[in-house]
Amino acid sequence: MTVGIRWARVDDAEALATLLCAMATHYRQAPLDHSRAAATVRQWLGDESPAYPHFALAFANGEPAGLASVAIAHPGIDLERLMFLKDLFVRDGARDKGVGRALIGFLAGYCLGKGIGRIDLTTEDWNEGALRFYDRLGAERHGQKVFLRLNGPALKALAGD
Repeated sequence: MTVGIRWARVDDAEALATLLCAMATHYRQAPLDHSRAAATVRQWLGDESPAYPHFALAFANGEPAGLASVAIAHPGIDLERLMFLKDLFVRDGARDKGVGRALIGFLAGYCLGKGIGRIDLTTEDWNEGALRFYDRLGAERHGQKVFLRLNGPALKALAGD
């Protein structure tokens, strides 16, 4: 299997939408409407700064095989930028074929080339496959932080709505 990785461009909207729809199904979420997903992705990719890309796409034999959704954060107390890996997803037919490893390797190379000191990530505590994958890559479990979320009513209350 030939795997190619690149940062998503506006003309990748259909491929990225396909992957996002498959990811929603994988995580047992409500199905996404592909047309709506493609339109939303076109807007996201059109608004993105090329200095800080947000989606890496993996193609296996020319077909969309996986994605990594990332954000770059500026320095904290250690004065190093970091990459936050929000989502890493590989389609069922491309799993266990090196696609996930290729995506992480692509991100690591980008970080080293741009002086970004680390990649932080989360995964669900029930996702044993992902935990084993990240363990094999050498990721350290970092028990000093607690993952929190502000959304829904709390987000609206904070915004004054």
